[in-house]
Amino acid sequence: MGEIYLDNAAATPVDRRVANEMARALKQYGNPSSFNIRGRSAREEVDSARFKIACFLGARAEEIIFTSSGSEANSLAILGLGLKKGEMITTAIEHKSVLKPAERIRAVVVGVDSAGFVKLDELRKAMSEKIKLISVMYANNEIGTIQPIIKIGKLIKEFKKKLEIENCRLKIDGTKPVLFHVDACQAAGFLDMNVNHLGVDLLTFNGSKIYGPRGVGVLYARRGVTLRPLVLGGEQEFGLRAGTENLPAIVGLAEAIKRIDLKETAKISGLCDYFISQLQKRFPEAKINGPIGEHRLSNNVSVSFPDADVERLLLELDKYGIRAGSGSACTSRAVEPSHVLVTIGNEKKYLHALRFSLGRQTTKNEVEYVLGVLEKILLSVPVA
Repeated sequence: MGEIYLDNAAATPVDRRVANEMARALKQYGNPSSFNIRGRSAREEVDSARFKIACFLGARAEEIIFTSSGSEANSLAILGLGLKKGEMITTAIEHKSVLKPAERIRAVVVGVDSAGFVKLDELRKAMSEKIKLISVMYANNEIGTIQPIIKIGKLIKEFKKKLEIENCRLKIDGTKPVLFHVDACQAAGFLDMNVNHLGVDLLTFNGSKIYGPRGVGVLYARRGVTLRPLVLGGEQEFGLRAGTENLPAIVGLAEAIKRIDLKETAKISGLCDYFISQLQKRFPEAKINGPIGEHRLSNNVSVSFPDADVERLLLELDKYGIRAGSGSACTSRAVEPSHVLVTIGNEKKYLHALRFSLGRQTTKNEVEYVLGVLEKILLSVPVA
């Protein structure tokens, strides 16, 4: 079969058309901050890419901040607000790039149910006049759970309105509004990313999950949101991130967005459903982690085999040319159980998982081959 790449949630292959655009942009060697003709030409490229990305999000160009990654964008969204201890709410299954900054300010952490959905009643009860930021991941990178972001946004809006009425009654002025941040790195290319539909104030995504380049991320910050830079120096990115812009990566990101195809997304979703149904049929003792159906990210297959040595399974799969993952790429080399699987209440024997994340290039024949290899590895059945 050759190589079967099923680790797209960690990083996707770079689209050929994206690579061509990046190669073209490499010839733009001027510094976008320089006023000579080379610099002005490079600046036009950055501005054009910023405008395209803003259109994708339903935002203004000045609300788009380029970073080096989704992780950096998350840190800027959280730490850039200058929050004090206990002024943030997040969930227990966020990506580490949200949980680590949240630890610094001792954020209030709300729970999730067995499918990974945030407990809305718990979230509502955690809201108080002290809270300045609520951060909830759009789609979970490990188990694919799609959070009800619009519903959460409405809860926050209702809370803000209630707070405004109360402050008015008590004649309190100058209180900061509650901001809503969404880590959408896994959602881009699959779900609605319009920030107005979602009702968010801050949103992050990156290039490496949408067949674009690594080393580039985006933070959308609604006009009026005040942030402090984490990287100091020049005045690039509206004074929020110093350093010469990574022009080829920025241009490549804009091209990757242009190449998002919902028909391909539908094809991936069908293959994913088939993959999950066959896993349930062939391996009745296995556990599919996360929800089944429309509230699951359409390329995510997270499966736990009882008491399985996931590291050994990954090495065995590699021998057959199958490239899979074991949850978050940032923690896949760690031996401790996944914090996500612990949080959703998996039994001890199901605390390690294989994650197969499908991509544009995935075919049904490849899925069938993977199922056969799993049978050979786990059940000693010869590969068909």
